[in-house]
Amino acid sequence: AAEIVRNSNYLVALVGAGLSAESGIPTFRGAGGLWTRLGEPSWNGYQDLLKDPVGWWRNQTEFRAAIDAAEPNAGHIALVSLERMDILKMTITQNVDNLHVRAGSTRLIEIHGNRTKVRCIVCESRWLREAFDYEDLPPACPECGGLVKGDTVMFGEPIPPRVLEACFNATDKCDCMIVCGTSATVYPAASFPQAVAERGGFVIEANPNPTRLSEIADVVLKGPTGITLPRLVDRLR
Repeated sequence: AAEIVRNSNYLVALVGAGLSAESGIPTFRGAGGLWTRLGEPSWNGYQDLLKDPVGWWRNQTEFRAAIDAAEPNAGHIALVSLERMDILKMTITQNVDNLHVRAGSTRLIEIHGNRTKVRCIVCESRWLREAFDYEDLPPACPECGGLVKGDTVMFGEPIPPRVLEACFNATDKCDCMIVCGTSATVYPAASFPQAVAERGGFVIEANPNPTRLSEIADVVLKGPTGITLPRLVDRLR
């Protein structure tokens, strides 16, 4: 894996909930996952917001408490190290927990948003949650007057076009993708490593258990990402 990464020109990391699970944040799917135990949330969540934005904001649980208590782990730090070594060109994360930012990542695309931020659904402007006082609900965008919601992408909500374009641009440049802590079942993110493999690029999987990506991966780093990713960094130093 280290040799493949060393010889790559544009390394991209695709990150899923498994990375943050090692920080104590429960995953959604799989054994013990929130949705496995409690059922999946409404697939009409975004439509519910549009119908009743005031009610949605008033009702803003186990997942939130876990995120509030979580700290970046060794896997997050390893990705930052690869970025600072100018080896990792971009991280595409499906996680909304802000742990990449807290770890120090700057080359970062948050495809599903960031729970510490809010976003205008019209112009896509983003702010930290503290930018609004929430006395008048729902908040209105100071740029265009559009509806402001939490930045996290909801079921039934389109991924913001500029974010999706950035993901596709990074994938198009990518000649090696390291897939960390994701079962590769959620699209469009699951299509990114497939696209790299189809172009003849390398796919490295870092997961504790086999996934559907294992079949196309050139190398599988089996084990907790908090162990396998720091080992990879050590071999590249």
